[in-house]
Amino acid sequence: MPYFDHNSTTPLADCAREAWLRVQAEHWHNPSSPTRAGARARLRLESYHEALSILLGGKPAEYVFNSGATEGAHAVLAHWAAKLPAGARIAVARTEHAALLAAAGRHFAGRIDWLAHDAAGVVSPEVVRAALAAGAAGVVLMAANNETGVLQPWPEIARVCREAGAPWLCDVTQWLGKLPGAGLGDCGAWLVASGHKFGAPKGTGFVKLPAGATEPDFVAQGGGVQGGGHRAGTEDLAGAAALCAALGECERVHVIWEWRREEWRKAFERGLVAALPGTRIIAADTGAERLWNTVFAVMPAGEASRWIAKLDKRDVQVSSGAACTVGKGAASHVLAALGVPAEEARRALRFSAGWATSEADWAALLEALREVGAELGAGAGEG
Repeated sequence: MPYFDHNSTTPLADCAREAWLRVQAEHWHNPSSPTRAGARARLRLESYHEALSILLGGKPAEYVFNSGATEGAHAVLAHWAAKLPAGARIAVARTEHAALLAAAGRHFAGRIDWLAHDAAGVVSPEVVRAALAAGAAGVVLMAANNETGVLQPWPEIARVCREAGAPWLCDVTQWLGKLPGAGLGDCGAWLVASGHKFGAPKGTGFVKLPAGATEPDFVAQGGGVQGGGHRAGTEDLAGAAALCAALGECERVHVIWEWRREEWRKAFERGLVAALPGTRIIAADTGAERLWNTVFAVMPAGEASRWIAKLDKRDVQVSSGAACTVGKGAASHVLAALGVPAEEARRALRFSAGWATSEADWAALLEALREVGAELGAGAGEG
């Protein structure tokens, strides 16, 4: 079954399942317990903090395991709201994930400066520098867009924020597991991520505090002193083990083949445009760098929901954008930010592959789209 909705969620990786079961069986004790078993569990948890620091950079104590990027975004922005000067404003990109936009709106209501971007949604370092010079006290900008796959120049953004002494919140959920993560932990940003996007269980994730700082007053959840004092509640030791196993496998095994898979994506795009004239690939003609696995296309005819239903009957799974907004009747806010008319946005489909996706799967997707296009009167081009 060709599954092309990996940006929504991924199947549980075998290594993650094995790590979860092993730790759940052997180290199920509470890491905060004052017993020898509790101490062993605590040491095991510390080893997962160290694993993340080895994979991404930074110090082990700078990582806080949590339930995912949504929780992380709210925790970080609540912290900023409490610690930045009263009335402080933050600069945010309109193309951020809906969860980040919601968190920014909640904690900085009426105090958001929108970052300008180019036709692909890329925010330049100069734009960030200008926003900070104009009075913004912090920046919210993701590494890779979950709908278009467009990449932001995060190393340059990091340098601008460091020079200005301004905090930066970077959602790296879609970057991790697809592109090399080395160096992210040293860029000076607050990082948030969700494990189920790269083969870990749902309900796992982390916040990475700024490099070189432990922010002792950062509290993601009140009520206890677990999580290094940052997040209350008994630590999910098995979940942390599974997350580190999945990310480690991606870093060691998968990302070295990204170039080959990008060629498959490009071949699919060429075939799609040829087979269904009038199809438009978002950001394809802008020169912007994109994830090797993501294609966001405006189809030549037919509502996205009809394409999805007909493809699903062929056991081909795709989406019309971010899972958190699908089914709510609203067109993609990312497309709206890019100036795509609402009528076109309602015809948009997102195809997102995974590491197990083969060249044959891309070909099967193209053939299924050609068949559905014929049913919907989208026209047919070169076979």
